[in-house]
Amino acid sequence: MAGGLFSMDHPWASAFGVLGNIFSFLVFLAPTPTFVRVCRKKSTEGFSSVPYVVALFSCTLWILYAMVKTSSAPLLTINAFGCVVEAAYIVVYLVYAPRPARLRTLASFLLLNVAAFSLVVVVTVVAVAEPRRVKVLGSICLAFSMAVFVAPMSVILVVVKTKSAEFMPFSLSFFLTLSAVAWFFYGLFTKDLYVTVPNIGGFFFGCIQMGLYFCYRKPKTAGGLTILPTSSTAADTAAAAQLAEEVELAAAAGAHAVAVLPASALPVLAELHRMEQEIGTPRKGDVKTI
Repeated sequence: MAGGLFSMDHPWASAFGVLGNIFSFLVFLAPTPTFVRVCRKKSTEGFSSVPYVVALFSCTLWILYAMVKTSSAPLLTINAFGCVVEAAYIVVYLVYAPRPARLRTLASFLLLNVAAFSLVVVVTVVAVAEPRRVKVLGSICLAFSMAVFVAPMSVILVVVKTKSAEFMPFSLSFFLTLSAVAWFFYGLFTKDLYVTVPNIGGFFFGCIQMGLYFCYRKPKTAGGLTILPTSSTAADTAAAAQLAEEVELAAAAGAHAVAVLPASALPVLAELHRMEQEIGTPRKGDVKTI
C-alpha cells in the first residue's frame, strides 16, 4: 500500500482506509460552524483551545508513525489534512481569544507540539534502532490514544448529570462510530495492532453516546415548558463547578487521533462547554428554571 491510497494488492484494507478517510474528513470539519460563529462574533465565547492543540499533536504523532512505517498511506493523508484543519482552528482562536487564553494556548502548543513532539522524534528516530522504530512509535501512539478515553467517559457523565443530550449531536457520534469501525478493519486487514486496539474503545464509547442521545435527547418538560436547573445554593454552585471541571478535563483529552477517533469529539466537547454556560441562563421563549 506504499504506492498510494488504494492498492489492488490489498483491496479490503484499501477500501476501509478510504472509508476511514471519508468519515474522518467529515469529523475534522465538524467544528467549522463553531469557528464561523467565533469569527462573526469576534469572540471565542469561553471555548477552550486545548482540544484543538491536543488534536494537532495527535495528528503529528500519527503522521510520524505513518512515515516511519512507510506503508500507511491512508493514515498519512487524513492526518496531514487534520494538521491543516486543526492549525487553522488554532490560528482563528489566537486571533479572537482574550490575552490570558491566548497565552495559555501558546504555552500548550509549545509544550505539546514543539517540546513533546521533538522529544518523541529524538527518542524514536535518533535513539531507537530502525528495526524497532515502528514498535516504539506505535506503542507511544497507542498509549496516547488509550489515555484520551477519559474524554468520552467525562462527556457521558456530563450528559447523564444534566440529563440532556441537546448539544451532543447524534450525527457526530454516528460518524465517529463509523470512523472507528472503518479504522478498526483497516488495522485488522493490515495487521496493525496499534490502529486496531484503540478503535475498539472508539466503537464502544460511540455506541454508548448514541444510546444516551436517545435517552436524553429531549430535556425535562413541565406543561410544555423546558426546565433548566440553576445553581442557587452553595452546594449547587460547587456541583456546577465540579461539572465544569469535568468538561474541561474531557476537552483536554479530546484529541482527533484519526487512527483512533474515540467518541470524544471536539465539537461535542465545545458544545458541552456552551451548554454549561446556558444551564443557568434562561433562553428566549417558554423556559422555566428550577
